[in-house]
Amino acid sequence: MNIKLLLLAGLLIFGSTAFVSPEKPAPKKMLRHVVLFKFKDSSTPAQIKEVEDAFRKLPSKIKEIKALEWGTNNSPENLNQGFTHLFFVSFESEAARAIYLPHPAHDAFVKVLKPHLDKVLVLDYWTQE
Repeated sequence: MNIKLLLLAGLLIFGSTAFVSPEKPAPKKMLRHVVLFKFKDSSTPAQIKEVEDAFRKLPSKIKEIKALEWGTNNSPENLNQGFTHLFFVSFESEAARAIYLPHPAHDAFVKVLKPHLDKVLVLDYWTQE
């Protein structure tokens, strides 16, 4: 039998769990909170940086945030519909997210953001393997 067929058969039989071992346990599921911003045309680079800095400080103020990633769009496809910034916040539970959303530090961030915000898009999901 061809080695490629044997490998394929092994993957079909064992699935991705074939790569999970006591030394390499399955990754923990996380709740992801994805936030995309489109800023007003009148917002200056300095004002947008103030928003970025305020968002980046949230993990030091809200212990329920387990991780934060962010960046700006650099896709060549031109499908971003004006959204330029993406913030990717990770939580261990829906209860943690429920603490984050009305948290005073989050509310303070929203006050910095609102004068410059044109549109926002928010999606939350549980990670899947």
